[in-house]
Amino acid sequence: MEIFDRKRSILLIIVLLILLTGYFLMAGPGPDSSNFATEIYSFRRITLAPVIILLSYGGIIFLILKRK
Repeated sequence: MEIFDRKRSILLIIVLLILLTGYFLMAGPGPDSSNFATEIYSFRRITLAPVIILLSYGGIIFLILKRK
């Protein structure tokens, strides 16, 4: 008896890659001590990346708890 079938395993890998993409979107250069970068407050880092991460975690939970 398998925990995950092939289709669910592939979907889980895809969702994990989307999760990593969200973390990469959130990352970037930090504020420099000599000058303040307003880039840390961009739409990508404040809104888009957290939404992608939360949706990815929801997808992972759904794939784990979904019955066959």
